Amino acid sequence: QTSVYVGRTPLLICDRNLVSQGFIMSSTVGNNMAVSITAIDGPGTLMEGPHWDDRTGTLLYVDIHGQHVHRWNPGSRQKDTFDIDCMVGAVVPRNTGGAVVAAGTKFAFLDFETRELTTVVTVDSHKPLNRFNDGKCDAVGRFWAGTMGNEPVPTKVDPKAGSLYCLHTDHTVTKAFDQIDISNGLAWTSDNTIMYYIDSLQFSVDAFDYDLQNATLANRRKVMNFDRLTDGVPDGMCIDTDGKLWIAMFSAGQVLQVDPNTGTQLRSVRFPADRTTSCCFGGPNLDVMYVTSSRAGMTTEEVQQKPQSGCVFEVTGLGARGTPGVCYNG
Repeated sequence: QTSVYVGRTPLLICDRNLVSQGFIMSSTVGNNMAVSITAIDGPGTLMEGPHWDDRTGTLLYVDIHGQHVHRWNPGSRQKDTFDIDCMVGAVVPRNTGGAVVAAGTKFAFLDFETRELTTVVTVDSHKPLNRFNDGKCDAVGRFWAGTMGNEPVPTKVDPKAGSLYCLHTDHTVTKAFDQIDISNGLAWTSDNTIMYYIDSLQFSVDAFDYDLQNATLANRRKVMNFDRLTDGVPDGMCIDTDGKLWIAMFSAGQVLQVDPNTGTQLRSVRFPADRTTSCCFGGPNLDVMYVTSSRAGMTTEEVQQKPQSGCVFEVTGLGARGTPGVCYNG
């Protein structure tokens, strides 16, 4: 059994059933809609970076170690897979068609029709073991993505080797800052005045004052702190229409809903995979959550105990809605 928590109090006790479409957990409380968790794809190796493309009604995500970009259609339940020539950390659709990816140490354009990858610019050329990790676009359509150092074991990286970059709409790149361990989740407030950011091994969420016109950051401060043993390692995140953050907590098998204004945890949604990696809202009403997970670095015994590790999950009934993902505008 699995619990869904509000604060630290278990509210929902979820029954697990295997169905032909995947692994489902569901429950109800009173007259509330059931919270249902279904495995829709996988298992892959290191699934990451879900992005809902509301123009096409499809979900984009990556398998970092598998070196794939996936595009899943919930209507047809069909998936298209694109091979990438290196580890790919993030994918976002382009307004002009196809997608932009942060892969290896390059920003590149992926053509969905020809399946060709065209390098735009390369970063961190002096750090050949670095690679891009998470990325997301701001409201103007600039693509922000960060790098990290070599990671021979999950969460064990070359320290302070990463940087956060911005790919502008004219295809130029600027570096916002460096000294990053594992560059991860990004989110912006609805008025675009605050950018939230996660460097995973800081075990916190940081906020910056954000200048949307100039794409500059100022006044960095911590707004959430986590305990590694009880909460897990903060990874990818998204934001809902109430300004609350939803954060995938690696190694803890949960997504936390938090209030960055008060620094408090509001809810925990548990998954049948310990290494939850990222999340986004999607679906026609942006009220479905998609959550990725990993089995990278797990032993055979660990995989046998948690066979859904590395799956992508679809969560309904949360009673929350997200904001539309932004396409790259270059």
